[in-house]
This record gives sequence, C-alpha cells and structure tokens, in this order.
Amino acid sequence: MIPVNTPLLDGNEKKYLIKAIEEGWISSEGPAVKEFEEKFSARVNRKFGIAVANGSIALDLAVYALGITNGDEVIMPSFTIISPAAAIVRCGAKPVLVDSCTDFNMDVSQIEAKITNKTKAILVVHIYGFPVDMNPVIELSKKYGLKIIEDAAEMHGQTYFGQPCGSFGDISTFSFYPNKHITTGEGGMVVCNDTALAERCRLLRNLAFVPEKRFVHEELGWNYRFTHLQALLGISQLERLDYFIERKRAMGKLYTDLLSDLSDKIELPITRKEFADNIYWVYSIVLKQKAGMNAVEAMKKLSSLGIGCRPFFYPMHLQPVFNKSGWYNDEKYPISEHIAEYGFYIPSGLALTENDIHEVSDKLHLILN
Repeated sequence: MIPVNTPLLDGNEKKYLIKAIEEGWISSEGPAVKEFEEKFSARVNRKFGIAVANGSIALDLAVYALGITNGDEVIMPSFTIISPAAAIVRCGAKPVLVDSCTDFNMDVSQIEAKITNKTKAILVVHIYGFPVDMNPVIELSKKYGLKIIEDAAEMHGQTYFGQPCGSFGDISTFSFYPNKHITTGEGGMVVCNDTALAERCRLLRNLAFVPEKRFVHEELGWNYRFTHLQALLGISQLERLDYFIERKRAMGKLYTDLLSDLSDKIELPITRKEFADNIYWVYSIVLKQKAGMNAVEAMKKLSSLGIGCRPFFYPMHLQPVFNKSGWYNDEKYPISEHIAEYGFYIPSGLALTENDIHEVSDKLHLILN
C-alpha cells in the first residue's frame, strides 16, 4: 500500500496544459476531448463516452436521452445529492424513493414494491466509496423491462465483483468535480454501449447541431460541451487513477486505525463487503447516541478547532423544494433520516498528509471525550 505521505503531484497535469496552450487548442473542438472519452470509457468497460460540462448535466442528459417524460416514474434512493432527482423532475417525471442500507446505498430489497406500470427506470447512486449491490437491480430490470441509470459520480476506480462501476447501467454517469478521484475542475461523462444512445447524447450535448445543416435544428439541445483543456487534465489524472485509489485506501486505513478506539461513539466506514473494498471517496462518520450530539453540533465543535467538515446528503423526501408536490408527505425513510442527522465526513482530500490525518483524529477525540 502506498504511504500517505508519498508526493501527490508529479508535474503531469502541468505538462499537458502547457502543451495545449502552446499548440493553441483549448476549445471543445480539440482532439483531446475524443481521446479522453475513449480512454475513460475503455477504463470502465464501455464502448462510448460523451464528455460534458459537469456531473449533474451528465444525469440530465442520461435521463432525457432515455426518453423519460411526463407521467413516468423513476425509482431512486432518498439519500443522495439532489442532482438525480432534479434530472428526473426536469423531464416531467416523478422520483419514487427507497430507503438506504447501513453502507449508505439504496436498499435494493425495497425496489420491487415500488414498481408500477408508470415505472420506466431504476436510478442507482453509488454512495461514499461503496457500490450499490447491482445484481438484484439487474434482475429486476430484466424482469420488468426497466432501464438502469447508474450514477457513478463518486466511483472512479471502484468495482463490483471485479467489474468497473459505471459499466452496469443502460447509461451511466460520472463527475469530475474537484473532490473526485479524477478531476477536471468541473466536468462529467456519460458512458454507454448503445450506438444510437451515444449519438443522441452527442447531438443533445452540442445544441442539436446537425452536421450537414449546422444552423438548422430539428429539436432543442443544450451547450453541455467539454473543453480540450479539461480533457487533457482528465487524461493526466486518469493515468494516475490506480495510484489515487491506493493513496485513498492508505488514508482510510490510517483514519480507521486512529479512530477505532472511539467505536462506542462513532460508526466508522465499512471496510469491505463480498463484492467490493472501500475506496474512501470520503471518510464518513456517523455519531452514535453515546456521542451526545448530532452532526451539526460536532461539525461546529471541529470547526472551532480549525477542522473543516461536510454534512451528509439531505434526504429527498425532506427537501423543501419537493414539499409543494405533496409526493412524500406521508413517507418515512428512517435510515436516510438517521444518517443525514448524525453523519458527516472529515477531511478526505488526496492532498492530506499523515500529520493532517493525525491532527483531525486528535481533534475528533477531543470533542468526543
């Protein structure tokens, strides 16, 4: 395992970006965009990659390209970032929710009971470093003729039974936001194996320009384009993805070793299951009753000691923006609600040193003891 203190930067990113500026290629027309799409899609065992401006847009594009529309329903987890739900709602469809498991992912055993004649797809979201248990989802999709939309935004380099996350959906998406294992500042990727679906995503990404009649439009698309500069940064990061994963796992192990004596007050991340080992996209903490505080209180205490933390996602069924719909007025998802109230993650970025991790651990011990 790579030591946490191994130097993070090797000049690779700088070399690529200087080359782009010297050559004059910076826009979405640059050849690096196609190169990044091909290399990234190959890494996740997909035929096609469509690079876009960010991960949320990748979801918008994926849902729309599948033809999800007014009156349709898409089953998804309540515990996630709002982007998947927003993509569904923007198409006029309804997100139908299920609760989470203790690994923070959707409880796939609840999906079948939510399927109706309006259900068109299951949108799975891999959360905080562990994949969703995909085999039951795939079985349900075949049984009921449903599409799978796979949000693998946090899963660069993660696998499920040895197969890359992002390879399981009819269409799958990634994010390259700065806190991801691969970053291009902003950016995202749609991946799939269907030629027609990939071409439709490319069309919609670029204002629905038709090559032979560039400024004549049969339908409305969007400017979701990705730049040559971003693509070069992505290529340079992709070359070191395995190193990033090893570094993240070393960081996770060190945190776990340092915090294991607090097991009566906090739940630490699951290390492994039969189908995956944690890649520690973030290092999550869930406070137990003995901690005597919720996540907001804990984060305030840590902030006063100079440690910045981030809250967990807020459940979809409690989102004020959906209150007016009345969709979830009588719905309860106790695990989602619990982890949202008592869960947060401590500093987890790739640039952390062993000294940083020891300092965070010391401060966490201080507020809990």
